[in-house]
Amino acid sequence: MNSQDFTRYERARILGARALQIAMNAPLLIKISQDDLEKIKFDALKIAETELNSNILPISIKKPFPQKKQEKLKRVVEQKISDSKIEEIEAKEEEEIAKSGEIMQLANPQEESESEESSGNEVE
Repeated sequence: MNSQDFTRYERARILGARALQIAMNAPLLIKISQDDLEKIKFDALKIAETELNSNILPISIKKPFPQKKQEKLKRVVEQKISDSKIEEIEAKEEEEIAKSGEIMQLANPQEESESEESSGNEVE
């Protein structure tokens, strides 16, 4: 597989894996002169990139195709919602909001009593 056939994520993964191998003293797969190594400052990532661009790395990527479905697609039938159903839904949502408010008040009863005491002090 050519190095241009990889996505940027695949390239990053391949380069990272090969650079790690090179950093752990794996043998180089391409002949690089000592002068060239000094120019790139023995950077494992640049060596791995050179190997990838020369198509010498024995790394392959499996790209599975999506599975073909045998069953037919089902059509979704649009349903019209009447105004009464919309009102019912809105009423249920309002009830849930009211219940959550009650739960919050029950969870923090001290904050209410403190706020009442502070408001009482301001009047005096």
